Amino acid sequence: MRTRIPELIAAVILAVLGVMVPAAQAAAPAVTGPECVAGAGSVEYNSATGQWTCVGGTRNGAPID
Repeated sequence: MRTRIPELIAAVILAVLGVMVPAAQAAAPAVTGPECVAGAGSVEYNSATGQWTCVGGTRNGAPID
């Protein structure tokens, strides 16, 4: 019984961390198209990911919001 409680607590902590990591990645700041162009970049569609991204300039690789 004493070993099951710490194992349960560890499982709950890992489950919570597993849910929080994708949320933190989704909260990464995205840029707008005009911000990308103003930073000397270009807005391009990546068909592999299905997302618009900023290519080149100061915001290189940033997803377009």
